[in-house]
Amino acid sequence: QVQLVESGGGLVQAGGSLRLSCAASGTIFRPNTMGWYRQAPGKQRDRVAHFTTSGGPNYADFVEGRFTISRDNAKNTVDLQMNSLKPEDAAVYYCYLKHFSYGEGRWLEVWGQGTLVFVSS
Repeated sequence: QVQLVESGGGLVQAGGSLRLSCAASGTIFRPNTMGWYRQAPGKQRDRVAHFTTSGGPNYADFVEGRFTISRDNAKNTVDLQMNSLKPEDAAVYYCYLKHFSYGEGRWLEVWGQGTLVFVSS
């Protein structure tokens, strides 16, 4: 059973930067996709950035080149470097993993507990 633990959230002023980290414990199957979602109060959970099953990064339109996702497969970690933060980036950020279990014949989803990012104007 994979567990995801996020860290790195906090309070930052608009224009500042934060780096979120996610560490996965357990066996990650392939193919898989891993990345970050966010959810602001009263809003739906949106995908921010992720690595596709083919391995390439993909970003939401609202990122606008400000965020960079990186992954270390040897350490089972995925990071999100966020620069030029805006007040509207404030949300709970969740690490996410979806991987295919051939043993069970289905995709398995795992979510972290979330880390809060607050951006002051």
